[in-house]
Amino acid sequence: MKFVIATYGTEGDTRPLAALARALIDAGHDATLLADGSTLGAARALGVPSAALAGDIRGIMNPAQGIGSAVSGRRRFSSMAGALAHIANTHAQAWLRDIVEAGRDGDAVIVSGLAAFVGLSAAEALGVKAIGTGLIPITPTADFASPFLPQGIPRVLHAASQRFVNQMLWHAFRNATNAARASVCGLPPRRTLWTQHPMLYGISPTLVGQPEDWPHNAYVCGQWTTPDAQWSAPPALVNFLASGEAPMYIGFGSMAGFDARALLDEVVTAVAGRRALFFPGWSDADTGILPTNFHVIGDTPHDWLFPQTSLAIHHGGSGTSHSATRAGVPSVVVPFAGDQAFWADRLQRIGVAGPALSRRKLLASALAERIAFAERAATKSRARELGEQMRAETGLANAVARIEAIMQG
Repeated sequence: MKFVIATYGTEGDTRPLAALARALIDAGHDATLLADGSTLGAARALGVPSAALAGDIRGIMNPAQGIGSAVSGRRRFSSMAGALAHIANTHAQAWLRDIVEAGRDGDAVIVSGLAAFVGLSAAEALGVKAIGTGLIPITPTADFASPFLPQGIPRVLHAASQRFVNQMLWHAFRNATNAARASVCGLPPRRTLWTQHPMLYGISPTLVGQPEDWPHNAYVCGQWTTPDAQWSAPPALVNFLASGEAPMYIGFGSMAGFDARALLDEVVTAVAGRRALFFPGWSDADTGILPTNFHVIGDTPHDWLFPQTSLAIHHGGSGTSHSATRAGVPSVVVPFAGDQAFWADRLQRIGVAGPALSRRKLLASALAERIAFAERAATKSRARELGEQMRAETGLANAVARIEAIMQG
């Protein structure tokens, strides 16, 4: 069978879909991945056919743009939703055109991220099956509130909070989606949010168990990750890792638009001379201010790196939260925006992290307390236990089997 996979977001959004595409190819299918050009490195490394969708997610993450403002704390969820919608709405027609073209003679369109609504429209125009995928659980349930809202919401409002956020997002995307449907495919306007298509989640049941009240079309598969066989560690990193005790990892992924100097000052004080790895990501942090106990790294596969660290200080993105847990190391979470507080809450609930820290009010003393929690024997033991459990999961195989069943149904 031939699949087109369309997503749009940061590297953390694209990398799992590249792994899914590779798994489908290994199962004997054809798969092509469409995503932001700057995030397709994993696809190329895995030998997955890919093409860039219009847009510049990294540029949008800068402080002058909507997401940068949300990350910096100046704007709340509604502003972030608007910023995300602006990206998708600006490129809706181009994305829809590219997905339809790539999907000709195909069997299904697999959609995710900001490209989901136009991807579902492309499947409709092509007359093929649409399969939704996600790295954040958005199917309404009583088990937890919307990942984009505070997790202290009463249980009775959990499902309502998710329906509210989903409708809010659809409202932000609807006009541009319908305009693209009309101009590119001649489709009638869509009045309501899609809810009947299958939804496969590349998330681990170790972090989010399958809710009993989910409909039959929503399924927790397990994390989607695969080693990059072509990657090799720089000698300087290998030498640093071999020269002493396991270092702690510090990195905030694709986050940008914040005062990196102030944050690093607090981090350096909290680390207190211990060995540490720092990944600047998209932050444009001035790493020249770091002391000699820090080793600066580039983009390094988490599955290779994290098992060689003592703990991970990170932003709470879905991918990083999963990878740290899978590696069997504790976390210290400093959420910035979006769903990151949700993952911080999940890590705390399973016992591998203390309470999340406020990035806007981050103090070295509070960070040192969380590091101390992560270094406790009980926390390390719990992390190792859950790491073994998570490594036994077969997320990609589950997803491929589910996709094949959907296609045969």
